[in-house]
Amino acid sequence: MCSSTPRYGTGSSPPNNVRRRSQSLFFATDLGLLQDKWIMGCCIVVNSTVFVLENSCPYTVWPGILSGNSTTLGDGGVPLTPGASVQLTAPPGWLGRFWARTGCSFDASGHGTCVTGDCGGVLNCNRGGFPPATLAEFTVGSGDSGMDFYDVSLVDGYNVKMGIEPLGGTGDCHYAGCLADINEICPSDLRIMDPNIDGVVAACMSACAAFDSPEFCCTGAHATPQTCSPSQYSMVFKKACPSAHSYAYDDATSIFTCSRSNYLITFCPTRS
Repeated sequence: MCSSTPRYGTGSSPPNNVRRRSQSLFFATDLGLLQDKWIMGCCIVVNSTVFVLENSCPYTVWPGILSGNSTTLGDGGVPLTPGASVQLTAPPGWLGRFWARTGCSFDASGHGTCVTGDCGGVLNCNRGGFPPATLAEFTVGSGDSGMDFYDVSLVDGYNVKMGIEPLGGTGDCHYAGCLADINEICPSDLRIMDPNIDGVVAACMSACAAFDSPEFCCTGAHATPQTCSPSQYSMVFKKACPSAHSYAYDDATSIFTCSRSNYLITFCPTRS
């Protein structure tokens, strides 16, 4: 007789590491998917989550991938030409982040540089991307915890539009994303200019990255929700992208949950 090990989530609180901080290496969100595999005529349910990365930008992006545990997805980075996509499978308990690197040039050995999101000058990332970069953050549930937490974060700044769409699953399973071009409205003191194109804003820094002060980074005397409020800068992000995580304690309207789902992560999504 075939046996199965489905994962059912009952909790609704995000894990402890879901707290957003600009200087954190990776953030939390839970993912889970039910996939069927036939082995010797027997259906065995395997707990895993499929991520589909899709490039809807009119230019090539090099997604960076950072895992918060021992499982590396896609060797840490892949190139995606316009319209291309790649599928990656994560095991239970996986957590990490995805982001788009832009303006990259790599040699045959996988060494090079990117204008935004660079992860140490290599194609296959083994560290986080250099901010500013829009992030898609996940934590994959494991064991009896089948609740997935996910968000699009601007805590490390913004470089491209990004969306997360659950594919199937149960629970709230809302679309999360930043569909506005924040580079067009970026405050002048947060702008990163494209070194290759005169007058073009390549990315928009977070206030924490730009000024490195406790009131913007939610550190020191400002390390609690009560002492770290939205700033005039984070409110620019929040107004443009209401469902995105705009600063460290912007949890209530930006962290989403879903159980047993796949996820489509789109760079430069066009949906409204």
